[in-house]
Amino acid sequence: MVRMTKSVAEERLGDVSQEKQFWCCDGRYLKNLPELKVALERMTDETFRYHSNELKNDFSNWVRDVIGDDKLSRDLQKSITHTQAAKNVADRINWLKAKV
Repeated sequence: MVRMTKSVAEERLGDVSQEKQFWCCDGRYLKNLPELKVALERMTDETFRYHSNELKNDFSNWVRDVIGDDKLSRDLQKSITHTQAAKNVADRINWLKAKV
Protein backbone atom coordinates (compact mmCIF):
# COMPACT_ATOMS: atom_id res chain seq x y z
CA MET A 1 0.00 0.00 0.00
CA VAL A 2 1.37 3.38 -1.05
CA ARG A 3 1.38 6.16 1.54
CA MET A 4 -0.66 9.08 0.19
CA THR A 5 1.76 11.98 0.13
CA LYS A 6 1.31 15.28 -1.65
CA SER A 7 3.52 14.12 -4.53
CA VAL A 8 1.62 10.82 -4.92
CA ALA A 9 -1.71 12.71 -4.97
CA GLU A 10 -0.36 15.16 -7.56
CA GLU A 11 0.88 12.28 -9.71
CA ARG A 12 -2.51 10.54 -9.61
CA LEU A 13 -4.25 13.77 -10.61
CA GLY A 14 -1.78 14.47 -13.42
CA ASP A 15 -1.72 13.51 -17.08
CA VAL A 16 -0.46 10.12 -18.22
CA SER A 17 1.82 9.78 -21.21
CA GLN A 18 0.24 9.63 -24.66
CA GLU A 19 0.84 5.90 -25.05
CA LYS A 20 -0.98 5.18 -21.76
CA GLN A 21 -4.08 7.25 -22.46
CA PHE A 22 -7.44 5.52 -22.17
CA TRP A 23 -9.10 4.88 -25.51
CA CYS A 24 -12.88 5.10 -25.27
CA CYS A 25 -14.97 3.36 -27.93
CA ASP A 26 -16.78 6.66 -28.63
CA GLY A 27 -13.52 8.07 -30.01
CA ARG A 28 -12.26 9.95 -26.96
CA TYR A 29 -8.82 9.62 -25.45
CA LEU A 30 -8.52 10.32 -21.73
CA LYS A 31 -5.30 11.37 -20.08
CA ASN A 32 -6.25 11.95 -16.44
CA LEU A 33 -8.89 11.39 -13.76
CA PRO A 34 -10.73 14.70 -14.36
CA GLU A 35 -11.16 13.76 -18.04
CA LEU A 36 -12.39 10.30 -16.98
CA LYS A 37 -14.96 11.92 -14.68
CA VAL A 38 -16.33 14.17 -17.45
CA ALA A 39 -16.37 11.31 -19.95
CA LEU A 40 -18.30 9.09 -17.53
CA GLU A 41 -20.79 11.88 -16.82
CA ARG A 42 -21.51 12.36 -20.54
CA MET A 43 -21.19 8.76 -21.65
CA THR A 44 -24.07 6.75 -23.07
CA ASP A 45 -25.15 3.56 -21.35
CA GLU A 46 -24.01 1.64 -24.43
CA THR A 47 -20.48 3.06 -24.26
CA PHE A 48 -20.29 2.34 -20.52
CA ARG A 49 -21.41 -1.26 -21.04
CA TYR A 50 -18.81 -1.71 -23.78
CA HIS A 51 -16.04 -0.90 -21.28
CA SER A 52 -17.65 -2.21 -18.09
CA ASN A 53 -19.58 -5.46 -18.13
CA GLU A 54 -19.55 -8.96 -16.64
CA LEU A 55 -16.46 -9.86 -18.71
CA LYS A 56 -14.25 -6.82 -18.18
CA ASN A 57 -13.89 -3.43 -16.56
CA ASP A 58 -11.57 -1.26 -18.64
CA PHE A 59 -12.02 1.80 -16.40
CA SER A 60 -11.04 -0.09 -13.26
CA ASN A 61 -8.08 -1.72 -15.01
CA TRP A 62 -6.79 1.59 -16.39
CA VAL A 63 -7.08 3.33 -13.02
CA ARG A 64 -5.26 0.46 -11.30
CA ASP A 65 -2.58 -0.25 -13.92
CA VAL A 66 -1.88 3.24 -15.28
CA ILE A 67 -3.01 5.76 -12.64
CA GLY A 68 -1.96 3.46 -9.79
CA ASP A 69 -5.03 3.99 -7.60
CA ASP A 70 -6.16 0.65 -6.17
CA LYS A 71 -8.96 2.15 -4.05
CA LEU A 72 -10.61 3.95 -6.96
CA SER A 73 -10.10 0.85 -9.10
CA ARG A 74 -12.06 -1.23 -6.57
CA ASP A 75 -14.80 1.41 -6.43
CA LEU A 76 -15.10 1.41 -10.22
CA GLN A 77 -15.26 -2.39 -10.21
CA LYS A 78 -18.45 -2.08 -8.11
CA SER A 79 -20.01 0.71 -10.21
CA ILE A 80 -23.07 -0.49 -12.09
CA THR A 81 -23.84 2.71 -14.03
CA HIS A 82 -21.76 5.44 -15.63
CA THR A 83 -23.36 7.93 -13.22
CA GLN A 84 -22.21 5.93 -10.21
CA ALA A 85 -18.73 5.53 -11.72
CA ALA A 86 -18.52 9.29 -12.37
CA LYS A 87 -19.46 9.99 -8.74
CA ASN A 88 -16.78 7.58 -7.51
CA VAL A 89 -14.17 9.33 -9.67
CA ALA A 90 -15.37 12.79 -8.54
CA ASP A 91 -15.20 11.77 -4.88
CA ARG A 92 -11.69 10.40 -5.33
CA ILE A 93 -10.52 13.54 -7.18
CA ASN A 94 -11.83 15.70 -4.32
CA TRP A 95 -10.09 13.49 -1.77
CA LEU A 96 -6.80 13.63 -3.71
CA LYS A 97 -7.04 17.41 -4.12
CA ALA A 98 -7.39 17.75 -0.35
CA LYS A 99 -4.01 15.98 -0.03
CA VAL A 100 -2.25 18.40 -2.41
